[in-house]
This record gives sequence, C-alpha cells and structure tokens, in this order.
Amino acid sequence: MCRDDVFLKQRGAGLPIAIFVITVLALVVFGMAQVQQGSGEAISLQIQSQRAFFAAESGAQVAVADVLYEGRACPSTWTLTFTEEALSSCSAQLTCTEEDASDVSGSGGDTLYTLNSRGVCGTGADAAERVVEVRVR
Repeated sequence: MCRDDVFLKQRGAGLPIAIFVITVLALVVFGMAQVQQGSGEAISLQIQSQRAFFAAESGAQVAVADVLYEGRACPSTWTLTFTEEALSSCSAQLTCTEEDASDVSGSGGDTLYTLNSRGVCGTGADAAERVVEVRVR
C-alpha cells in the first residue's frame, strides 16, 4: 500500500520539458534549413549572373572581330549562341551602330562603332542578363 501512495503523489515535469525541448530544436533545425536553402539559391543566381557576364563579354569580343576584321556592316543586329559546356544555355544578342568620327583627332578610322552585347543565361526564375558596351574606332 505504501508503494501505490508514493506513485500517486509524484508530479513530474519531465514530459512538458521534453516536449518544449523537442519543439525548440525542431524550430532551430527548420530555421537552419531555410537559411541553407536561401544561401544555395543566392549562390546559384550569382553563378548564372557571372555566366551571363562572360557571355556578354565574349559576344562583345566576337562583335569587335566581326566589325573590324570581317567587314560586318553597321547598323546590324545578330545573335551568338554558345555551344561550349561553360556557357551552355547562354546567348549574346549583339547590336552595332556607327557614328562619323572624322572631326575627332586621334588614330583610327573615321567611323566610331558602338557595339552592345547582351548576355543572357538560363530561363525563368534562374535567368540572368548582363550588358557590355564597347566603342571602337
């Protein structure tokens, strides 16, 4: 009889404390998962942005070669699609305009070319775009 009375009089806080600790730990783990996911998405967008810049830069270099050495006429617009693995799913939209530079002193020809290269990588929410402008004479 003595033993039954002892169990009836016991009041413990173990269960509420355990539930509280489990809840707090679950919230901490959930918060860390959200931070990790956001960090991963930010890094992915940063990589896409860098790839778009490199696509625009490469497009500008191709445009300079096309206009100065290959004789492409300006004004014109053309698209460069990359097939290399590093710039796959990227393209560069190139535009060329020209101005008369005969009254400007310096070496070079009488025509000033303005070349715009718009690099685009990815689609949808993962898309990134960068623009590079080059002026050559």
